[in-house]
Amino acid sequence: MTLNDIITVREKLLADLDAIGAADQLESYKLAHLTRKGTIAAMFDDLRSVSKEEKPIAGKELNSLRQQIEERFKEKEALYLGGAGPGALSGIDLTMPARAVSVSAAGHEHPLMKTLNEMVSIFERMGFAVEYGPEVEDDEHNFGKLNFAPDHPARDMQDTFFVKSSAGADGAPLLLRTHTSPVQIRLMERQKPPIRAIMPGRVYRNEAISARSGVAFFMMEGLVVGPGVSMADLKGVLLSFARQFFGSDAKIRLRPSFFPFTEPSAEVDVSCYICGGKGCRVCKNSGWLEILGAGMVHPNVLKACNIDPEIYTGYAFGIGIDRTAMMRYGVSDIRDFFENDLRFLEQF
Repeated sequence: MTLNDIITVREKLLADLDAIGAADQLESYKLAHLTRKGTIAAMFDDLRSVSKEEKPIAGKELNSLRQQIEERFKEKEALYLGGAGPGALSGIDLTMPARAVSVSAAGHEHPLMKTLNEMVSIFERMGFAVEYGPEVEDDEHNFGKLNFAPDHPARDMQDTFFVKSSAGADGAPLLLRTHTSPVQIRLMERQKPPIRAIMPGRVYRNEAISARSGVAFFMMEGLVVGPGVSMADLKGVLLSFARQFFGSDAKIRLRPSFFPFTEPSAEVDVSCYICGGKGCRVCKNSGWLEILGAGMVHPNVLKACNIDPEIYTGYAFGIGIDRTAMMRYGVSDIRDFFENDLRFLEQF
């Protein structure tokens, strides 16, 4: 090895450094030239072949070469790795322009939120306000003022999660609301008729988890109170909703039912939007799909909120968002909505 050899190697290493244009090339350069088995280390090993007279000069030039290459390498490293050194993330080039984000890569609404937001929008267009309330409730608002007596058998219809070691102001236990009806009670307590509002939100029931039910799901209830409100008004609003949500040809039917907080009460079916009422697997060949429960607000509920039932009447309805979304999108298992499987969610 001669001084000319050192000069030649210096020029080549500097040229290779100048040619580096991306962060991933730095590691390759370092492995080739700056490690124990690299080019510079090999030249130091070759000092043994240099004569005693030339060895001091050659050693000095090699040290200068190593120092110069290491300094220039650190400059390149700072440029492409932000000066963070070997432990930094590789592949980051701060000089590159930003990449355009594809529209297909952007997020979108969850199918349950998409269904809920569309329903809310429909009722808002019909003049309904939107009301929200607490998910942790007291017994009085969740049951008592809704005409559930302490030993009323209807309480068995809604298995309840009670909050352990907690109690309301009157000492009654707190619970996770089993419906959004408590929001109706709170609204009637603070606002006198006329009232026209919907109450969307999550509710909780202590039920066995299956393909058709879960312990937490979304509901949307509606309430209208005013002078002369009738069952015909209720039917008109629900028919308008069904035609806006399920299609202009949708029909509804009301079947007698029972709820403690409404009288009379009804289950509301909509004509199957899949088969047009002819009968199919989705509607179990009946031509109808059950979508919600409704009825006229019970006089006892109005009295509990200091509203005179001799002057005012009202109607209420409640619809399950999860099961409605299942019907609309043909989903057979309600648990699919909560498992965050991208193969499922990307279909919406």
